[in-house]
Amino acid sequence: MAISTERGIDTFVDEKATSVYSNKSGFSGKPSDGIPFQKSEVEKKLVKKLNWTLLPFVGAIVFIQFVDKSTLGISAVLGIIEDTHLTGSQYSWLGSFFYLGYISFQLPNNYLIQKFPISKYLGTLLILWGIVMALTALCQNFAQLVVCRVFLGLFEAGTYPCLLIVINGVYRRSEQSAAYGFLWLSNGTGTMIGAACAYGISYIDNARGIHSWKWPYIIWGALTVLFGVICFFFLPDTPQSFMFRLTDKEKPIVAERSRDNCVVRVQKIKMHHVWEALHEARLWLICLACFFNNLLTGGVVVFNTLIVKSMGYSSQESILFQICSGCVSAIFSLVAIFVARRTGQLYLAVVVCTSVSLIGVILLAALPSSGVKLLGYLLAWAMAGSHSTLLTIIAANVNGYTKKIFYNAMYMIAFTLGNFVGPLVMLESEAPNYKTGMIIYSIANAGVLVSLFINRQIMARQNKMRIANPSNDVIDVNDDLTDRENTTFMYKL
Repeated sequence: MAISTERGIDTFVDEKATSVYSNKSGFSGKPSDGIPFQKSEVEKKLVKKLNWTLLPFVGAIVFIQFVDKSTLGISAVLGIIEDTHLTGSQYSWLGSFFYLGYISFQLPNNYLIQKFPISKYLGTLLILWGIVMALTALCQNFAQLVVCRVFLGLFEAGTYPCLLIVINGVYRRSEQSAAYGFLWLSNGTGTMIGAACAYGISYIDNARGIHSWKWPYIIWGALTVLFGVICFFFLPDTPQSFMFRLTDKEKPIVAERSRDNCVVRVQKIKMHHVWEALHEARLWLICLACFFNNLLTGGVVVFNTLIVKSMGYSSQESILFQICSGCVSAIFSLVAIFVARRTGQLYLAVVVCTSVSLIGVILLAALPSSGVKLLGYLLAWAMAGSHSTLLTIIAANVNGYTKKIFYNAMYMIAFTLGNFVGPLVMLESEAPNYKTGMIIYSIANAGVLVSLFINRQIMARQNKMRIANPSNDVIDVNDDLTDRENTTFMYKL
Protein backbone atom coordinates (compact mmCIF):
# COMPACT_ATOMS: atom_id res chain seq x y z
CA MET A 1 0.00 0.00 0.00
CA ALA A 2 1.11 3.62 -0.44
CA ILE A 3 2.13 5.72 2.56
CA SER A 4 3.52 9.23 2.96
CA THR A 5 6.82 9.98 4.62
CA GLU A 6 7.79 13.10 6.51
CA ARG A 7 9.19 14.52 3.28
CA GLY A 8 5.86 14.04 1.55
CA ILE A 9 7.18 11.33 -0.78
CA ASP A 10 4.83 8.45 -1.54
CA THR A 11 6.47 5.08 -1.00
CA PHE A 12 5.39 1.51 -1.58
CA VAL A 13 5.11 -0.87 1.36
CA ASP A 14 5.55 -4.53 0.43
CA GLU A 15 3.89 -6.28 3.37
CA LYS A 16 3.17 -9.51 1.50
CA ALA A 17 6.79 -10.40 0.96
CA THR A 18 7.52 -11.12 4.62
CA SER A 19 6.57 -13.66 7.25
CA VAL A 20 5.98 -13.20 10.95
CA TYR A 21 9.68 -13.78 11.55
CA SER A 22 10.95 -12.04 8.43
CA ASN A 23 13.07 -8.93 8.22
CA LYS A 24 10.59 -6.19 7.37
CA SER A 25 13.19 -3.49 7.58
CA GLY A 26 14.95 -3.62 4.26
CA PHE A 27 17.47 -1.08 5.56
CA SER A 28 19.61 -2.06 8.51
CA GLY A 29 18.17 -5.50 8.85
CA LYS A 30 17.59 -5.19 12.57
CA PRO A 31 14.47 -6.96 13.85
CA SER A 32 13.98 -4.15 16.30
CA ASP A 33 13.67 -1.44 13.71
CA GLY A 34 10.02 -2.10 12.89
CA ILE A 35 10.31 -0.18 9.62
CA PRO A 36 8.28 -1.66 6.73
CA PHE A 37 10.06 -2.48 3.50
CA GLN A 38 9.61 0.60 1.29
CA LYS A 39 10.13 1.51 -2.34
CA SER A 40 10.29 5.04 -3.69
CA GLU A 41 8.80 5.91 -7.05
CA VAL A 42 12.32 6.02 -8.48
CA GLU A 43 13.01 2.49 -7.23
CA LYS A 44 9.75 1.15 -8.62
CA LYS A 45 10.76 2.49 -12.04
CA LEU A 46 14.21 0.96 -11.56
CA VAL A 47 12.71 -2.46 -10.81
CA LYS A 48 10.68 -2.29 -14.01
CA LYS A 49 13.86 -1.48 -15.92
CA LEU A 50 15.66 -4.42 -14.26
CA ASN A 51 12.78 -6.73 -15.14
CA TRP A 52 12.59 -5.71 -18.79
CA THR A 53 16.37 -5.94 -19.20
CA LEU A 54 17.31 -9.09 -17.26
CA LEU A 55 14.25 -11.35 -17.30
CA PRO A 56 14.12 -11.77 -21.11
CA PHE A 57 17.65 -13.23 -20.89
CA VAL A 58 16.66 -15.45 -17.95
CA GLY A 59 13.51 -16.64 -19.71
CA ALA A 60 15.29 -17.34 -22.98
CA ILE A 61 18.18 -19.24 -21.34
CA VAL A 62 15.88 -21.42 -19.23
CA PHE A 63 13.57 -21.95 -22.20
CA ILE A 64 16.34 -23.10 -24.52
CA GLN A 65 17.89 -25.31 -21.84
CA PHE A 66 14.61 -27.07 -21.09
CA VAL A 67 13.84 -27.54 -24.78
CA ASP A 68 17.31 -28.97 -25.40
CA LYS A 69 17.08 -31.26 -22.37
CA SER A 70 13.61 -32.54 -23.23
CA THR A 71 14.25 -33.11 -26.94
CA LEU A 72 15.08 -36.76 -26.15
CA GLY A 73 11.49 -37.30 -25.02
CA ILE A 74 10.19 -35.76 -28.25
CA SER A 75 12.59 -37.81 -30.36
CA ALA A 76 11.38 -41.01 -28.68
CA VAL A 77 8.16 -40.92 -30.71
CA LEU A 78 9.86 -39.62 -33.87
CA GLY A 79 12.10 -42.63 -34.49
CA ILE A 80 15.30 -42.25 -32.46
CA ILE A 81 14.69 -45.56 -30.67
CA GLU A 82 14.29 -47.45 -33.94
CA ASP A 83 17.08 -45.66 -35.87
CA THR A 84 19.70 -46.14 -33.14
CA HIS A 85 18.43 -49.60 -32.10
CA LEU A 86 17.78 -48.71 -28.46
CA THR A 87 16.21 -51.07 -25.93
CA GLY A 88 13.80 -49.79 -23.28
CA SER A 89 16.46 -49.89 -20.56
CA GLN A 90 19.00 -48.11 -22.79
CA TYR A 91 16.50 -45.32 -23.38
CA SER A 92 16.06 -44.95 -19.60
CA TRP A 93 19.82 -44.78 -19.17
CA LEU A 94 20.10 -42.04 -21.81
CA GLY A 95 17.80 -39.92 -19.65
CA SER A 96 20.10 -40.53 -16.68
CA PHE A 97 23.45 -40.15 -18.49
CA PHE A 98 22.64 -36.49 -19.10
CA TYR A 99 22.79 -35.97 -15.34
CA LEU A 100 26.06 -37.86 -15.03
CA GLY A 101 27.69 -35.02 -16.94
CA TYR A 102 25.56 -32.53 -15.04
CA ILE A 103 26.73 -33.65 -11.59
CA SER A 104 30.40 -34.10 -12.55
CA PHE A 105 30.66 -30.39 -13.41
CA GLN A 106 28.97 -28.90 -10.33
CA LEU A 107 32.04 -28.45 -8.13
CA PRO A 108 34.30 -27.15 -10.94
CA ASN A 109 31.43 -24.86 -11.90
CA ASN A 110 31.31 -23.62 -8.30
CA TYR A 111 34.93 -22.45 -8.68
CA LEU A 112 34.59 -21.00 -12.20
CA ILE A 113 31.52 -18.90 -11.33
CA GLN A 114 33.57 -17.01 -8.78
CA LYS A 115 36.60 -16.57 -11.03
CA PHE A 116 35.10 -15.39 -14.34
CA PRO A 117 32.46 -12.82 -15.43
CA ILE A 118 29.18 -14.71 -15.58
CA SER A 119 28.17 -13.29 -18.97
CA LYS A 120 31.38 -14.57 -20.61
CA TYR A 121 31.32 -17.88 -18.77
CA LEU A 122 27.64 -18.68 -19.38
CA GLY A 123 27.81 -17.51 -22.99
CA THR A 124 30.69 -19.93 -23.62
CA LEU A 125 28.76 -22.81 -22.05
CA LEU A 126 25.75 -22.04 -24.25
CA ILE A 127 27.87 -22.13 -27.39
CA LEU A 128 29.48 -25.45 -26.42
CA TRP A 129 26.22 -27.19 -25.54
CA GLY A 130 24.60 -25.91 -28.73
CA ILE A 131 27.39 -27.56 -30.71
CA VAL A 132 26.91 -30.84 -28.83
CA MET A 133 23.15 -30.59 -29.34
CA ALA A 134 23.57 -30.31 -33.12
CA LEU A 135 26.13 -33.15 -33.21
CA THR A 136 23.58 -35.48 -31.57
CA ALA A 137 21.81 -35.66 -34.94
CA LEU A 138 24.84 -37.57 -36.27
CA CYS A 139 24.56 -40.37 -33.68
CA GLN A 140 23.86 -43.85 -34.98
CA ASN A 141 23.99 -46.03 -31.86
CA PHE A 142 23.66 -46.09 -28.07
CA ALA A 143 27.35 -45.45 -27.35
CA GLN A 144 27.44 -42.28 -29.46
CA LEU A 145 24.24 -41.01 -27.85
CA VAL A 146 25.73 -41.63 -24.40
CA VAL A 147 28.75 -39.46 -25.20
CA CYS A 148 26.59 -36.62 -26.47
CA ARG A 149 24.20 -36.83 -23.53
CA VAL A 150 27.05 -36.71 -20.99
CA PHE A 151 28.67 -33.68 -22.66
CA LEU A 152 25.28 -31.99 -23.06
CA GLY A 153 24.70 -32.37 -19.31
CA LEU A 154 28.22 -31.15 -18.54
CA PHE A 155 27.87 -27.91 -20.51
CA GLU A 156 24.32 -27.25 -19.29
CA ALA A 157 25.34 -27.78 -15.66
CA GLY A 158 26.39 -24.17 -15.14
CA THR A 159 23.14 -22.61 -16.31
CA TYR A 160 21.05 -22.57 -13.15
CA PRO A 161 23.88 -21.69 -10.73
CA CYS A 162 24.82 -18.74 -12.95
CA LEU A 163 21.25 -17.48 -13.17
CA LEU A 164 20.67 -17.98 -9.44
CA ILE A 165 23.64 -15.85 -8.45
CA VAL A 166 22.69 -13.12 -10.96
CA ILE A 167 19.13 -12.96 -9.58
CA ASN A 168 20.48 -13.00 -6.01
CA GLY A 169 22.58 -9.96 -6.78
CA VAL A 170 20.02 -7.91 -8.72
CA TYR A 171 16.79 -8.39 -6.72
CA ARG A 172 15.85 -7.68 -3.13
CA ARG A 173 14.99 -10.70 -0.98
CA SER A 174 11.32 -9.69 -1.00
CA GLU A 175 11.33 -9.70 -4.82
CA GLN A 176 13.09 -13.03 -5.31
CA SER A 177 10.06 -15.33 -5.01
CA ALA A 178 8.61 -13.64 -8.10
CA ALA A 179 11.96 -13.71 -9.92
CA TYR A 180 12.46 -17.42 -9.27
CA GLY A 181 8.84 -18.09 -10.14
CA PHE A 182 9.49 -16.44 -13.50
CA LEU A 183 12.59 -18.61 -13.94
CA TRP A 184 10.58 -21.81 -13.51
CA LEU A 185 7.66 -20.32 -15.45
CA SER A 186 10.07 -20.20 -18.38
CA ASN A 187 10.40 -23.99 -18.12
CA GLY A 188 6.66 -24.33 -18.63
CA THR A 189 6.75 -21.86 -21.50
CA GLY A 190 9.66 -23.79 -22.98
CA THR A 191 7.62 -26.98 -22.86
CA MET A 192 4.64 -25.34 -24.58
CA ILE A 193 6.60 -23.60 -27.34
CA GLY A 194 8.98 -26.53 -27.76
CA ALA A 195 6.10 -28.99 -28.08
CA ALA A 196 4.31 -26.79 -30.62
CA CYS A 197 7.51 -26.52 -32.67
CA ALA A 198 8.20 -30.24 -32.34
CA TYR A 199 4.67 -31.00 -33.57
CA GLY A 200 5.42 -29.09 -36.76
CA ILE A 201 8.92 -30.55 -37.06
CA SER A 202 7.47 -34.07 -36.75
CA TYR A 203 6.01 -33.67 -40.23
CA ILE A 204 9.42 -32.87 -41.75
CA ASP A 205 10.17 -36.52 -42.46
CA ASN A 206 13.24 -37.24 -44.59
CA ALA A 207 13.58 -33.61 -45.71
CA ARG A 208 17.01 -33.47 -47.38
CA GLY A 209 17.34 -37.11 -46.35
CA ILE A 210 17.28 -36.27 -42.62
CA HIS A 211 14.86 -38.19 -40.35
CA SER A 212 12.31 -36.32 -38.21
CA TRP A 213 14.00 -37.01 -34.85
CA LYS A 214 17.22 -35.31 -36.02
CA TRP A 215 15.67 -31.98 -36.98
CA PRO A 216 14.93 -30.79 -33.40
CA TYR A 217 18.58 -31.37 -32.48
CA ILE A 218 19.82 -29.42 -35.50
CA ILE A 219 17.40 -26.50 -35.13
CA TRP A 220 17.65 -26.04 -31.35
CA GLY A 221 21.41 -26.59 -31.43
CA ALA A 222 21.89 -23.76 -33.93
CA LEU A 223 19.63 -21.41 -31.94
CA THR A 224 21.53 -22.24 -28.72
CA VAL A 225 24.85 -21.28 -30.31
CA LEU A 226 23.36 -18.00 -31.56
CA PHE A 227 21.98 -17.12 -28.15
CA GLY A 228 25.29 -18.05 -26.52
CA VAL A 229 27.00 -15.36 -28.59
CA ILE A 230 24.37 -12.81 -27.53
CA CYS A 231 24.76 -13.71 -23.83
CA PHE A 232 28.55 -13.50 -24.06
CA PHE A 233 28.38 -9.81 -24.95
CA PHE A 234 25.12 -8.53 -23.50
CA LEU A 235 23.90 -10.57 -20.48
CA PRO A 236 23.56 -8.12 -17.51
CA ASP A 237 25.34 -10.17 -14.86
CA THR A 238 25.79 -7.53 -12.12
CA PRO A 239 23.51 -4.82 -10.68
CA GLN A 240 25.86 -2.21 -12.17
CA SER A 241 25.85 -3.68 -15.71
CA PHE A 242 25.88 -1.19 -18.59
CA MET A 243 22.77 -2.94 -19.91
CA PHE A 244 20.68 -1.47 -17.06
CA ARG A 245 21.54 2.12 -18.14
CA LEU A 246 21.57 3.36 -14.53
CA THR A 247 21.01 7.06 -13.89
CA ASP A 248 22.72 9.10 -11.16
CA LYS A 249 19.55 8.80 -9.03
CA GLU A 250 19.39 5.03 -9.47
CA LYS A 251 23.01 4.20 -8.56
CA PRO A 252 22.59 4.90 -4.79
CA ILE A 253 19.38 2.83 -4.83
CA VAL A 254 21.26 -0.08 -6.42
CA ALA A 255 23.85 0.16 -3.64
CA GLU A 256 21.06 0.11 -1.02
CA ARG A 257 19.43 -2.91 -2.69
CA SER A 258 22.78 -4.74 -2.49
CA ARG A 259 22.87 -4.06 1.25
CA ASP A 260 19.34 -5.43 1.56
CA ASN A 261 19.96 -8.71 -0.24
CA CYS A 262 23.45 -9.03 1.29
CA VAL A 263 25.04 -10.19 -1.97
CA VAL A 264 28.28 -8.59 -3.11
CA ARG A 265 30.35 -10.38 -5.74
CA VAL A 266 33.80 -11.34 -4.46
CA GLN A 267 36.44 -13.44 -6.21
CA LYS A 268 38.09 -14.75 -3.06
CA ILE A 269 36.80 -18.21 -2.10
CA LYS A 270 36.20 -18.26 1.68
CA MET A 271 36.51 -21.82 2.92
CA HIS A 272 34.96 -21.01 6.31
CA HIS A 273 31.72 -20.26 4.41
CA VAL A 274 31.86 -23.77 2.98
CA TRP A 275 32.52 -25.41 6.35
CA GLU A 276 29.73 -23.41 7.94
CA ALA A 277 27.32 -24.62 5.26
CA LEU A 278 28.39 -28.25 5.63
CA HIS A 279 27.68 -28.14 9.36
CA GLU A 280 24.14 -26.79 8.90
CA ALA A 281 21.19 -29.19 8.96
CA ARG A 282 19.39 -26.72 6.68
CA LEU A 283 21.73 -27.53 3.78
CA TRP A 284 21.05 -31.26 3.94
CA LEU A 285 17.29 -30.85 4.45
CA ILE A 286 17.02 -28.57 1.41
CA CYS A 287 19.14 -30.97 -0.67
CA LEU A 288 16.97 -33.89 0.46
CA ALA A 289 13.80 -32.00 -0.53
CA CYS A 290 15.35 -31.12 -3.88
CA PHE A 291 16.33 -34.76 -4.53
CA PHE A 292 12.81 -35.98 -3.72
CA ASN A 293 11.15 -33.31 -5.86
CA ASN A 294 13.33 -34.06 -8.88
CA LEU A 295 12.81 -37.81 -8.85
CA LEU A 296 9.43 -37.09 -10.40
CA THR A 297 10.83 -34.40 -12.68
CA GLY A 298 13.41 -36.76 -14.11
CA GLY A 299 10.84 -39.45 -14.77
CA VAL A 300 8.14 -37.38 -16.42
CA VAL A 301 10.53 -35.29 -18.55
CA VAL A 302 12.08 -38.39 -20.12
CA PHE A 303 8.90 -40.49 -20.32
CA ASN A 304 6.31 -37.77 -20.93
CA THR A 305 5.46 -38.60 -24.54
CA LEU A 306 5.60 -42.35 -23.91
CA ILE A 307 3.17 -42.05 -20.97
CA VAL A 308 0.68 -40.06 -23.03
CA LYS A 309 1.09 -42.30 -26.07
CA SER A 310 0.31 -45.36 -23.91
CA MET A 311 -3.14 -43.87 -23.27
CA GLY A 312 -4.08 -44.31 -26.93
CA TYR A 313 -2.78 -41.11 -28.54
CA SER A 314 -0.71 -40.92 -31.74
CA SER A 315 2.93 -39.81 -31.78
CA GLN A 316 2.01 -36.31 -32.98
CA GLU A 317 -0.80 -36.02 -30.43
CA SER A 318 1.48 -37.09 -27.58
CA ILE A 319 3.94 -34.37 -28.60
CA LEU A 320 1.19 -31.77 -28.85
CA PHE A 321 -0.13 -32.76 -25.43
CA GLN A 322 3.10 -31.50 -23.89
CA ILE A 323 1.70 -28.01 -24.39
CA CYS A 324 -0.86 -28.87 -21.69
CA SER A 325 1.79 -30.16 -19.27
CA GLY A 326 3.87 -27.04 -19.89
CA CYS A 327 0.83 -24.90 -19.19
CA VAL A 328 0.19 -26.69 -15.88
CA SER A 329 3.86 -26.25 -14.94
CA ALA A 330 3.62 -22.52 -15.66
CA ILE A 331 0.33 -22.16 -13.77
CA PHE A 332 1.69 -23.76 -10.60
CA SER A 333 4.82 -21.63 -10.79
CA LEU A 334 2.44 -18.66 -10.61
CA VAL A 335 0.42 -20.32 -7.84
CA ALA A 336 3.60 -20.71 -5.79
CA ILE A 337 4.39 -17.00 -6.22
CA PHE A 338 0.84 -16.02 -5.25
CA VAL A 339 0.73 -18.19 -2.13
CA ALA A 340 4.20 -17.10 -0.97
CA ARG A 341 3.43 -13.41 -1.37
CA ARG A 342 -0.15 -13.63 -0.13
CA THR A 343 0.72 -15.48 3.07
CA GLY A 344 4.35 -14.43 3.52
CA GLN A 345 5.15 -18.13 4.04
CA LEU A 346 7.39 -19.89 1.52
CA TYR A 347 6.66 -23.28 3.08
CA LEU A 348 2.93 -22.95 2.42
CA ALA A 349 3.65 -22.51 -1.29
CA VAL A 350 5.52 -25.83 -1.21
CA VAL A 351 2.65 -27.52 0.66
CA VAL A 352 0.11 -26.45 -1.97
CA CYS A 353 2.15 -27.45 -5.03
CA THR A 354 3.59 -30.69 -3.62
CA SER A 355 0.19 -31.86 -2.36
CA VAL A 356 -1.39 -31.36 -5.79
CA SER A 357 1.53 -33.19 -7.43
CA LEU A 358 1.13 -36.04 -4.92
CA ILE A 359 -2.55 -36.41 -5.85
CA GLY A 360 -1.59 -36.56 -9.53
CA VAL A 361 1.04 -39.26 -9.01
CA ILE A 362 -1.37 -41.36 -6.93
CA LEU A 363 -3.89 -41.19 -9.78
CA LEU A 364 -1.18 -42.31 -12.24
CA ALA A 365 -0.26 -45.23 -10.00
CA ALA A 366 -3.78 -46.40 -9.14
CA LEU A 367 -5.87 -45.97 -12.29
CA PRO A 368 -5.98 -47.70 -15.69
CA SER A 369 -5.78 -45.59 -18.85
CA SER A 370 -8.62 -43.07 -18.68
CA GLY A 371 -9.43 -39.38 -18.69
CA VAL A 372 -8.90 -39.21 -14.93
CA LYS A 373 -5.44 -40.79 -15.27
CA LEU A 374 -4.59 -38.17 -17.89
CA LEU A 375 -5.69 -35.53 -15.38
CA GLY A 376 -3.34 -37.15 -12.87
CA TYR A 377 -0.47 -36.84 -15.33
CA LEU A 378 -1.14 -33.10 -15.64
CA LEU A 379 -1.48 -32.55 -11.89
CA ALA A 380 1.87 -34.27 -11.33
CA TRP A 381 3.53 -31.28 -13.03
CA ALA A 382 2.54 -29.08 -10.07
CA MET A 383 5.98 -29.94 -8.65
CA ALA A 384 7.28 -27.05 -10.78
CA GLY A 385 5.93 -24.63 -8.17
CA SER A 386 7.79 -26.47 -5.42
CA HIS A 387 11.03 -26.24 -7.35
CA SER A 388 10.82 -22.46 -7.80
CA THR A 389 10.02 -22.04 -4.09
CA LEU A 390 13.01 -24.17 -3.08
CA LEU A 391 15.24 -21.82 -5.05
CA THR A 392 13.69 -18.86 -3.24
CA ILE A 393 14.25 -20.48 0.18
CA ILE A 394 17.99 -20.64 -0.55
CA ALA A 395 18.19 -17.17 -2.09
CA ALA A 396 16.35 -15.47 0.77
CA ASN A 397 18.00 -17.32 3.66
CA VAL A 398 21.66 -17.87 2.78
CA ASN A 399 24.18 -15.02 3.03
CA GLY A 400 27.85 -14.82 2.20
CA TYR A 401 28.92 -15.01 -1.45
CA THR A 402 30.93 -18.23 -1.21
CA LYS A 403 28.33 -19.81 1.06
CA LYS A 404 25.49 -18.90 -1.30
CA ILE A 405 27.34 -20.32 -4.30
CA PHE A 406 28.13 -23.49 -2.33
CA TYR A 407 24.47 -23.90 -1.32
CA ASN A 408 23.49 -23.47 -4.96
CA ALA A 409 26.09 -26.05 -6.02
CA MET A 410 24.90 -28.59 -3.45
CA TYR A 411 21.32 -27.93 -4.51
CA MET A 412 22.23 -28.60 -8.13
CA ILE A 413 23.98 -31.85 -7.12
CA ALA A 414 20.77 -32.97 -5.38
CA PHE A 415 18.78 -31.76 -8.40
CA THR A 416 21.04 -33.84 -10.66
CA LEU A 417 20.86 -36.97 -8.52
CA GLY A 418 17.07 -36.78 -8.44
CA ASN A 419 16.86 -36.41 -12.21
CA PHE A 420 19.44 -39.19 -12.66
CA VAL A 421 17.58 -41.70 -10.50
CA GLY A 422 14.09 -40.64 -11.59
CA PRO A 423 14.04 -42.34 -15.03
CA LEU A 424 15.70 -45.50 -13.65
CA VAL A 425 12.74 -46.34 -11.39
CA MET A 426 10.49 -46.43 -14.48
CA LEU A 427 10.94 -50.16 -15.06
CA GLU A 428 10.64 -51.43 -18.64
CA SER A 429 8.82 -54.57 -17.42
CA GLU A 430 6.03 -52.40 -15.94
CA ALA A 431 5.36 -50.29 -19.05
CA PRO A 432 3.09 -48.48 -19.67
CA ASN A 433 1.85 -48.05 -16.06
CA TYR A 434 5.27 -47.94 -14.32
CA LYS A 435 3.63 -48.65 -10.97
CA THR A 436 6.87 -48.96 -8.97
CA GLY A 437 8.04 -45.59 -10.25
CA MET A 438 4.77 -43.90 -9.34
CA ILE A 439 4.81 -45.36 -5.80
CA ILE A 440 8.38 -44.10 -5.30
CA TYR A 441 7.41 -40.66 -6.60
CA SER A 442 4.48 -40.55 -4.15
CA ILE A 443 6.75 -41.33 -1.19
CA ALA A 444 9.22 -38.72 -2.46
CA ASN A 445 6.55 -36.01 -2.55
CA ALA A 446 5.72 -36.73 1.08
CA GLY A 447 9.45 -36.52 1.83
CA VAL A 448 9.55 -32.98 0.37
CA LEU A 449 6.90 -31.81 2.83
CA VAL A 450 8.60 -33.38 5.86
CA SER A 451 12.11 -32.14 4.99
CA LEU A 452 11.06 -28.55 4.44
CA PHE A 453 8.85 -28.49 7.53
CA ILE A 454 11.86 -29.39 9.69
CA ASN A 455 13.92 -26.77 7.84
CA ARG A 456 11.26 -24.14 8.51
CA GLN A 457 11.18 -24.92 12.22
CA ILE A 458 14.97 -24.58 12.47
CA MET A 459 14.83 -21.10 10.92
CA ALA A 460 11.82 -20.06 13.02
CA ARG A 461 13.65 -21.01 16.22
CA GLN A 462 16.68 -18.95 15.16
CA ASN A 463 14.45 -15.95 14.37
CA LYS A 464 12.84 -16.13 17.81
CA MET A 465 16.26 -16.12 19.46
CA ARG A 466 17.34 -13.05 17.49
CA ILE A 467 14.10 -11.22 18.22
CA ALA A 468 14.49 -11.97 21.93
CA ASN A 469 18.11 -10.78 21.90
CA PRO A 470 18.29 -7.99 19.27
CA SER A 471 21.73 -6.99 18.05
CA ASN A 472 22.98 -3.42 17.80
CA ASP A 473 25.70 -4.32 15.30
CA VAL A 474 26.04 -2.08 12.25
CA ILE A 475 26.47 -4.34 9.23
CA ASP A 476 28.41 -3.41 6.10
CA VAL A 477 27.39 -5.56 3.14
CA ASN A 478 30.96 -5.38 1.83
CA ASP A 479 32.08 -7.46 4.82
CA ASP A 480 30.44 -10.44 3.05
CA LEU A 481 29.10 -11.96 6.28
CA THR A 482 27.14 -15.21 6.32
CA ASP A 483 23.62 -15.38 7.71
CA ARG A 484 25.05 -16.87 10.93
CA GLU A 485 27.72 -14.18 11.28
CA ASN A 486 25.21 -11.37 10.59
CA THR A 487 23.26 -11.36 13.86
CA THR A 488 20.71 -8.86 12.49
CA PHE A 489 19.67 -11.22 9.70
CA MET A 490 16.12 -12.65 9.82
CA TYR A 491 15.12 -15.79 7.94
CA LYS A 492 12.13 -15.84 5.59
CA LEU A 493 9.91 -18.80 6.39
